[in-house]
Amino acid sequence: MTRSAVRDAGVTGSPAVVSVGRPPWWLVAVALLVGSLITADLLADGRMLRLDLRVSEIVSDWGLRDAGAYPLIWLVTQLGGRVTILVVLAGLVGHLVWRRGAWLPVARVLIAVTVLTAGVYAMKHGTGRTAPAFPGSYFFHDDGASFPSGHVANAVVMWGVARWQAVRYGLPATVQRAFWWLSILGPVGTGVAMVALDYHWVTDAVVGAAAGIVLLGVVHALDAVVLSRWVRVKPGRATA
Repeated sequence: MTRSAVRDAGVTGSPAVVSVGRPPWWLVAVALLVGSLITADLLADGRMLRLDLRVSEIVSDWGLRDAGAYPLIWLVTQLGGRVTILVVLAGLVGHLVWRRGAWLPVARVLIAVTVLTAGVYAMKHGTGRTAPAFPGSYFFHDDGASFPSGHVANAVVMWGVARWQAVRYGLPATVQRAFWWLSILGPVGTGVAMVALDYHWVTDAVVGAAAGIVLLGVVHALDAVVLSRWVRVKPGRATA
């Protein structure tokens, strides 16, 4: 990809009605600390593991997988589904490319997908934790890929990127607010639904959210340090 292939058409349209959602440094630090402490506690068979087992016993008794509400709850889990989010993002960045001639959002999405995939799957394969479908929680298992929740991390990072682009390019206020809500409720709804269906442990969802915050911070940092400088575009600068 050459410099000319990636360009930013500048900011036009509605003013920002919400923030771009870049995680402040202290939030990234807190997320990293919380994720590390929970991971260490789980590996030491600590209190968080007992909490996971207890919550799993409770939700399994609910039997939501066999209930009439299952389809609706499953749809909520798809707020963190990569296919669902990428379809929406494809429409968003496609609009920005077609109407604004802005290719920078495409590069940002590609960087986000790369960072997200590398970060989450490194943790999944590094811990090898089994899902609640197993008779217990096991680490370093050949079939273990439950920790952290990829769906929750997806929701944090990718809806965060969508919100960022909607605000950055001055899309209508209703669109900006819609993506703001998705960036907040998407991860929460996904995590709650996955735990309620006993697809994930509670700590899978919490650490998935923490990992998502850290990785979203990484994406913003890469954009500020590498991508935006590479294409020589300053925030708010309009091009002819």
